[in-house]
Amino acid sequence: MTTTTTPTPRRAPETNATKSRLASYAPLVVTALVLTALAELIGPHTLNLGVGEVTLHPLVWGILIGGVVSIQKVKPLPVRAQQLATQTVQVGILLLSVRLSFLVGENLPVLADAGPALLLQELGHLFGTVIFSLPLAVLLRMGRPAVGACFSIDREGSFAIVSERYGADSDEYRGVLSMYVFGTIVGGLYVTLLASFLAGTGVFDPLALAMGTGVGSGSVMAASSAAIAAQHPEMADQILALAAVSNLITSLLGLYVGMYVALPMAERFYRLLARRWKQPETTAPAAEAAPAGEVAEAAEPAVPAASAEAKASLRFALPLVVGGMVLSTILFNKGFDWKILAGYALMTAVVLVAVALKKYTKLSPVIGVTTIGILLSSPWSPVGEQISSLLKPIEFLALTTPVLVLAGLGLGKDFGTLRRVGWRIVLVGLVSFAASFVVSTLIAEVTLGLG
Repeated sequence: MTTTTTPTPRRAPETNATKSRLASYAPLVVTALVLTALAELIGPHTLNLGVGEVTLHPLVWGILIGGVVSIQKVKPLPVRAQQLATQTVQVGILLLSVRLSFLVGENLPVLADAGPALLLQELGHLFGTVIFSLPLAVLLRMGRPAVGACFSIDREGSFAIVSERYGADSDEYRGVLSMYVFGTIVGGLYVTLLASFLAGTGVFDPLALAMGTGVGSGSVMAASSAAIAAQHPEMADQILALAAVSNLITSLLGLYVGMYVALPMAERFYRLLARRWKQPETTAPAAEAAPAGEVAEAAEPAVPAASAEAKASLRFALPLVVGGMVLSTILFNKGFDWKILAGYALMTAVVLVAVALKKYTKLSPVIGVTTIGILLSSPWSPVGEQISSLLKPIEFLALTTPVLVLAGLGLGKDFGTLRRVGWRIVLVGLVSFAASFVVSTLIAEVTLGLG
């Protein structure tokens, strides 16, 4: 009697795929960590421009150095590594969203104390950019990047919203990135000069101007509100307090309003305007243009992590981002604290839970991490105080540096699109920041007058 044995299934293909991904990530891991350390070691530098000052933080050095490394042709970063860098940014954005949600959760009671003027003026921050800068972008023939660039002033939360909806290889994402770079380098100085000028005219109530400075960027708010307070020292405390609360409310409402209202509004407005003024052809998303499977694997976790390949991508990307953030935080703090590791472990756990929820529900990971973070850190949470203490050494600026290094490392493959946007982003950016500040100030002025 002949006995037949069933061959044991081989796992070689899976092993080879894992080795292939490791080989693809290796140059990216080394480059990203080295550039993150370099950016933090350079540190912040303030430039006195005569009419004002602008501070270049490590996150600025990160995206600039990353961009140079990505674009240069002497020793180019492999295209596959650039693709992975862009897609890994989405994992970093989820971690940024967790940290933002913890900050928001701690300060939820502020909403209860906010008056009608403080709440109504947020309409200017949330919609002023769409109404004023998007038509200009269409007239300048910016194309699809205009949608990402013009639905807000594009700070960290905007990355999350756009990459969730369109992907990190889309023209809309490149618009966000362009506006982020503009705002980081120019936004603080520009709004500060504008605020100082308007405060000197005496046309607006200083408190209305203070509310207008809460555009969603901490550095812009701090610099511009200080300029207003300097011209009205008798009201300095009120001005700074209102500016801080306004900025907090913008951050709190911005993610949800941006995702469900402002971005869809910008999309529809763009389509309406584009029908009247023909827009230039734009590049297809990389998921369509790249070889099958390459970008789709790396695009997780903004897309459901339903396949083994997607899980593998998250398995490689998450340690890279967390490792970069830990390194950046240690250098930022100039020392090690065990709370740093514990804090990042908690943030990683929130991301994993949100990604897992996406598999069984329709809840997007960005909304998932934001909701979980707010619930855990709110004053009504039994662990709220412990979480606040645990995350104290983890400064938001330090988290942002490695994410922008990765964004910079992905610029090479998109350089043609970014160059086409070019000078247009300067004009659009000036209008966006002015609209966010001035429109909200006008609303606050009218509302205060009614009171």
